[in-house]
Amino acid sequence: MNELEERFSGALHNTSRAWRQALDRRLKYLGLSQASWMTIAVAAKAKGPLSQSELAHRLDVEGATMVAMVDRLVKAGLVVREPSLTDRRVKRVVLTPAGDQLYERVRTEAAAFRKELLDGIDPKKLLVATELLENLQGIIDPPA
Repeated sequence: MNELEERFSGALHNTSRAWRQALDRRLKYLGLSQASWMTIAVAAKAKGPLSQSELAHRLDVEGATMVAMVDRLVKAGLVVREPSLTDRRVKRVVLTPAGDQLYERVRTEAAAFRKELLDGIDPKKLLVATELLENLQGIIDPPA
């Protein structure tokens, strides 16, 4: 690996981690862990209810980890498990009204956070960086 490639991969990894940690600190007042608010955000952004295994896949966690996370969110009144209409073995995770409200707060805070961080960035450079990252993502994880 040449020096620029190594520098790029380190910057990508470190920036991604720092971004998540900074947003997590900003959302701490909501009383949720990063795993909790990320689970709620993924469920909210989905086009329809996701199964626990679909949530686990999208968040890149083990199934057992997701079961425990959903258990905590159910106990907090933020999600419910509903049976699948097509497979009785599958439970779909659905946000409750409280979960929807919480997601709106997370979304609002995340938007303000992005604006603060990216406000001074030249839009043309931001577009180039975004397209580069989207291209890399497509290479690493091609659409099905």
